[in-house]
Amino acid sequence: MRKLCLAMAMAGMLASGLAQAQSTLRIGLQDDPDVLDPVRARTFVGRIVFASLCDKLVDITPDLKIVPQLAQSWTISPDNKVLTFKLRTDAVFHDGTPVNAAAVKANLDRARTQADSNRKSELATVASVEAPDAETVVLHLSEPDASLLSQLSDRAGMMMSPATFDKDPGGKPVCSGPYQFKERVQNDRIVLEKFPKYWDAANYHFDRLVFTPIPDTTVRLNNLRAGDLDIIERVAPSDAKAVKDDKNLRLAPVTGLGFQSISVNLANGARADNPLAKDKRVRQALDLAIDRDVLNQVVGEGMFQPAYQPFPPASFAYNTAFEHKGRDPKKAQALLKEAGFDRVKFEITFGNNTTMQQVFELVQAMGAEAGFDITLRPVEFASLQASLARGDFEVGQNGWSGRVDPSGNIH
Repeated sequence: MRKLCLAMAMAGMLASGLAQAQSTLRIGLQDDPDVLDPVRARTFVGRIVFASLCDKLVDITPDLKIVPQLAQSWTISPDNKVLTFKLRTDAVFHDGTPVNAAAVKANLDRARTQADSNRKSELATVASVEAPDAETVVLHLSEPDASLLSQLSDRAGMMMSPATFDKDPGGKPVCSGPYQFKERVQNDRIVLEKFPKYWDAANYHFDRLVFTPIPDTTVRLNNLRAGDLDIIERVAPSDAKAVKDDKNLRLAPVTGLGFQSISVNLANGARADNPLAKDKRVRQALDLAIDRDVLNQVVGEGMFQPAYQPFPPASFAYNTAFEHKGRDPKKAQALLKEAGFDRVKFEITFGNNTTMQQVFELVQAMGAEAGFDITLRPVEFASLQASLARGDFEVGQNGWSGRVDPSGNIH
């Protein structure tokens, strides 16, 4: 499976209600996260929960600098093949066991070797891990890896209690972050409570966090306005002005590191037997059929960032010299004819939220003018992830939340 980058790096938006006297922070999510196990997790919204639940070896600042978290310091050998961390000594997991070198080694080894790990590729250069003493972790690399620290600032570097590995780490996660897991009701809520033994507990002021998945953007915003939520992520662009004008709300637009893409199933199961997978000219024709600027204006109210490369403007790897010819339905039709097709039929599978429905209805109409007959298949977010993983799609929406190091956006 390979990404066909017909991407839009969307502006993520955060709308927040006025501060309340209570110590519970209620957060509205666009989707329900998948498994709450950093080794197996795949979703963007899962990261929002993990930020409060699971500490990492290192963290990142808003300007994308790597800073200490569970690791107080690190050094790299002259040949760039040995990375040594010194751990803080006051961190404990939510079950009371210490976050020491043995625990970090167990986590990294699990992420590198577990059969269903989604972190294997991120740690592919780590040949072995040593724990020579309780405060020291040594990573031996097969080759220099400039992206490794960035990977360890994300899910690959999140630590869970090794005592829970053979229990239910994804259903009842035991991490070492400022908040500990209390309960989860699928598609309804995830509840975290403040962890009093957290090494920096004094800087976390809410006693309880409640994450509520609400895929419908209008319903999510209405819950915020009604006072049932304090923060929501991803306001619909059509609602942005009303939120900005509401004196009881605050709107915070942010351009992130990720993008939304259309992925073509090239080699994952029987549904890879489709014209787009077989001939790059058909994929090129689809690229030429889509007008990203129109998507931005009609759906994004001018607040999306039309993207023609896997690096958003916030990344140092963004190439300002990269040129794209724009939409050209006649050239798209010519490419289809060259590939032996008058028209091409295929199905797009995508998440059933309001914004993506609007995006793909426009893609469907644009494609029709260029020689494509597109069927839309909206599905619940967890079903989308499962369909993409098992190859049950021809073409699918793939939201990529982005990485600090640009290699994570292309591998």
